[in-house]
Amino acid sequence: MVAYLFLVFAVLSRVLVLSHPAWMNFTAVGGALLYFGARRSWREMITPLAVLMATDYCLTVYAYHYPFYWEGYVTTWVWYAAAMALGQILLSTKVSFVRGAAAALLGPTSFFVVSNFGVWASSGMYPHTLGGLIACYAAAVPFYRNDLLSTSILLAIAFGVPALVKRTNAQRAQAVLVRK
Repeated sequence: MVAYLFLVFAVLSRVLVLSHPAWMNFTAVGGALLYFGARRSWREMITPLAVLMATDYCLTVYAYHYPFYWEGYVTTWVWYAAAMALGQILLSTKVSFVRGAAAALLGPTSFFVVSNFGVWASSGMYPHTLGGLIACYAAAVPFYRNDLLSTSILLAIAFGVPALVKRTNAQRAQAVLVRK
């Protein structure tokens, strides 16, 4: 259930940042996908993929007022699936600070690398030279920073809060046993 709530939050966060350019890419998408992969089966992963694909379409057509070309989103959609796979690999069996930090770093970093290479390779925004590739990545650094921060916050909440509650309850139970 929590994974689906994070998915809803991910969609809402994408819509909410539209009116705040400084917050672009400060969304719950990466964290929600990593969490979904860690907590749900492969069969269930079609839901977030379909929801985020529909969100991409709606934002492109209705919010940005651009024509929608599915070919321009293939790398993003593949990354959605890869992020869920990364969550399953790193966080489904054992969650630790190191594994959570690795997921929080690898998720946004992989999206930064893949998506910006896709922009550089498939659009005319940057010259197809090494300088153009560097310019493309440099222009995306603020988006990467926001994605890294938002993913880290969401994963800290998603995995940290339950761990703290569990630890606190265990300490309380231990204190009760010691008093008896």
